[in-house]
Amino acid sequence: MDIESFFEGMPFTDLLGIEITTASAGHAEGHLTMRPELSWNADRGMAHGGVSFALADTVGGAALVSLVEQPVPTIDMRIDYLEAGTGTLYAVADVRRQGGSIGVVDAEVTDEDGTTVADARGVYKTE
Repeated sequence: MDIESFFEGMPFTDLLGIEITTASAGHAEGHLTMRPELSWNADRGMAHGGVSFALADTVGGAALVSLVEQPVPTIDMRIDYLEAGTGTLYAVADVRRQGGSIGVVDAEVTDEDGTTVADARGVYKTE
């Protein structure tokens, strides 16, 4: 399964501009470039929390898809916002547990300066 093209065909990720750059062996990376319409503050260009959440969720799903080679609907996701995201945002995700019916993935979102914007843990359905 070509994971990068699998995620490129998702209208929501296309709308946000999320790009999966790496996805294999339970690890995934991706990014999105900030645009004014993704900001919660028109004057400062800071990413809305939903943008960071969507990036973490999408890259987290890609990490798990790299192992199970099928879509993995999100069951639950917890996210801690640590800083306001500006500029290009990057996410790195690693599968922590791949069970029979669920998988658990940890993701970190950083900005272009390397500042951690958010930490997330997602639970996905794998069957």
